[in-house]
Amino acid sequence: MHWACCWWCPWPADLVENRRLMISTALVAAGGLLAAGLSSEPNLFLILSLLIGFSSVAVQMLIPLAAHLAPEASRGRVVGNIMGGLLLGILLARPLSSLVADHFGWRAVFVGAALVMLAIILMMALTIPKRTPAHQASYGQLLQSLLTLLRQQPVLRRRAFYQGLMFASFSLFWTAVPIELVRQHGLSQTHIALFALVGAIGALAAPLAGRLADAGHTRKTSSIAMAIASGAMLIGWTGPGASVAGLALTGILLDFAVQMNMVLGQRAVYALDPASRARLNALYMTSIFIGGAIGSALASPLYEAAGWSAIILVGGALPVIALFSFVCRELKLSPD
Repeated sequence: MHWACCWWCPWPADLVENRRLMISTALVAAGGLLAAGLSSEPNLFLILSLLIGFSSVAVQMLIPLAAHLAPEASRGRVVGNIMGGLLLGILLARPLSSLVADHFGWRAVFVGAALVMLAIILMMALTIPKRTPAHQASYGQLLQSLLTLLRQQPVLRRRAFYQGLMFASFSLFWTAVPIELVRQHGLSQTHIALFALVGAIGALAAPLAGRLADAGHTRKTSSIAMAIASGAMLIGWTGPGASVAGLALTGILLDFAVQMNMVLGQRAVYALDPASRARLNALYMTSIFIGGAIGSALASPLYEAAGWSAIILVGGALPVIALFSFVCRELKLSPD
């Protein structure tokens, strides 16, 4: 769902005044969350869930806006700080929602999220400056230009490919590991929620990656991130790596590597064409979430067919493919 939203929602930020667009989509998301929390019909709840997914894209407009406002010398740091907050929120959302639902019921999750969204909307209205893009193309021309950008920007294609593979490994792990924790270690849902909180430590990678990119270390750090991701998954082949502590270590290292590589890719992609940053971001993030969706879809059938060892094998192979492609093409053919 969210990858589809990343495709069509953020890129109008290259055409429409940014703050107004972000606030409008956030208001729709807040209304959808509140209505979902009060709904009692399954079909209505499904429709509202789709609405929430399609409207929860303000942050995908905020990132290229921040990149536009930040000086070149500190752009990576600024993007990294925002991505750190974004990824921390993603990692904390599932365990926190589980804890809230256990104590107050599922409706409290949606009503509480709606209230948080209203607070965010107020903050955006008070702190984010207005920015009207200079782009004068029509909506249709802007949509058509997405394919043109994808065709004309090899750095975008390569970075999207690398991070799509990394995020597929990330999603594969985090979709399958709750099953492993329940079946092999007997953890409850509350314990799994606490386990997921450990992975949030990896969000620290985003600000660090931004600073390293600003210092000119994108290539070296990218290769290190891909190697760490593969190595993290392969820890699971060992006896200690199959323990709860070992799985937690894998989660931390995998999160750290995936988020570091994501920010490094954003820094490289945003430097391609300042006037097209929202569309470049839409293409980049869509590719990432497609990879994540594929990883999530593979997790359950792969686990049921061959167990945790198959998850480790496939999850470790995906970053290896990214690293091999990076070494063969990125380091030899073009600067980042």
